[in-house]
Amino acid sequence: MEYLAQAPNPLLRSWVRTLWYCRAPRLPHRRERVLPNGCMQIILSLSRRHLTGCGEDEKADVRLPQAIVVGARTRYGLVDTGDMEELAGILFEPGGFAGLFRERADLFFERSIGLDDVWAGARIAERLSELPAPAEKLKALEAFLTHLFHRRGRRSHLVDQAIHLFRGRALSVAQCARSVGVSERRLSQVFWEQVGMGPKMWCRIRRFQAAVRALHKGVDVPWAELALRCGYYDQSHFANDFHAFSGINPTTYSARRGPWQNHVPLL
Repeated sequence: MEYLAQAPNPLLRSWVRTLWYCRAPRLPHRRERVLPNGCMQIILSLSRRHLTGCGEDEKADVRLPQAIVVGARTRYGLVDTGDMEELAGILFEPGGFAGLFRERADLFFERSIGLDDVWAGARIAERLSELPAPAEKLKALEAFLTHLFHRRGRRSHLVDQAIHLFRGRALSVAQCARSVGVSERRLSQVFWEQVGMGPKMWCRIRRFQAAVRALHKGVDVPWAELALRCGYYDQSHFANDFHAFSGINPTTYSARRGPWQNHVPLL
């Protein structure tokens, strides 16, 4: 298995969280559960002419294009590990995809759409496949995005303000809206269009991700203490939210966790 992840150049850092490359042929399990993280991604297959979409019955059921845009999700998805023979991808910051591509993020909500539908003629997967080394592939991917930034880049100041406030302290959507000087309805509308989900759901997933990070690190504390540490009212609230987003309980996640925080092998 080979995995490489890097932060983008300073121009792109408010738009893109991570550029990544993965080569993991012949994994011992056929499916992985991918947990929601509140972000959009672009995924590029560098070894196949398609990607495989999986239904919740754990069976492959859809053939997807070689390069896809994966919208924000509120529930786990399933991936076929055969696709992981060689992949590259872009993990966007909230609002980053909509700002770079000038596309409404809500149109991608819980969907996987061919990249050619939004970036026609780019042929990025084919171009990266021709490069010999993973570092060169990521450098070329960064160059594509930098060119796009100079042509189109524009972020929502309102969303940036709101995310900064949500990350800094525990605020309700109504409190955040008052702080940025808009109605709660207006904040929700812009959040949907730019981030791909409403602000309340985004905050719930952010709290869930704090719990996932702690569990992935192997933090050995009682569930009740972990729940309070991550911002939940109590252990029951934590357990219900964790299952709603992941389809499993925290104990199962801890027992099955692999090298990647948001991927859980299906045994």
